[in-house]
Amino acid sequence: MEILDSNLQAYLDNHCEPEPEALQFINRETYLKVLKPNMLSGHYQGRVLSMLSKMMQPKRILEIGTFTGYATICLAEGLTEDGIIHTIEVNGEMEEMLKKHFSLTDVEKKIKVHFGPAEHVIAALSTEMFDIVFIDADKKNNLLYFELIFDQVRSGGIIIIDNVLWKGKVYGTEKDADTESFRKLNDRIAVDTRVEKLILPVRDGILIIRKK
Repeated sequence: MEILDSNLQAYLDNHCEPEPEALQFINRETYLKVLKPNMLSGHYQGRVLSMLSKMMQPKRILEIGTFTGYATICLAEGLTEDGIIHTIEVNGEMEEMLKKHFSLTDVEKKIKVHFGPAEHVIAALSTEMFDIVFIDADKKNNLLYFELIFDQVRSGGIIIIDNVLWKGKVYGTEKDADTESFRKLNDRIAVDTRVEKLILPVRDGILIIRKK
């Protein structure tokens, strides 16, 4: 899923904040025990998410797609003292692993995990207003999640969407359904006058959207 030259990525990894010990463990365990471990955010992208969160100092975060909890923890690092991150995971079989992973950190009490379809959980959280939303779930529904959550993001808040360069396919000639869905998403956000936006070439591309 890396789109950058491996030597450049190694240089970037070596010149950012070190990966916390708990996240090193989660990284290793994910690759040992979970299918499709490359879905993990990893060291460099995790530090990007942590930095953005610390700059925003959010009180409320929503994450769509928990996986093994790596990015959840990174985002939670910037929460205010009374802040909460609501994270949504469709796969209930991840529950025990997530409990274990979150227990290794000092942000465990700030994390609320919701299991089930994202649309249902978002509806149940309809009274919440979010400072940060991170969308990293089933790719075909990225635009749906963006539209569902938009009104619950405060002015000045940010929405982050992962994998938007889709292994470089979005600027190639591929016509498969996933690639086309990312092109549609990126084109739609590019002309949305309600937001400011940019794509960072981090790992597989992350789209950062600031609500005006």
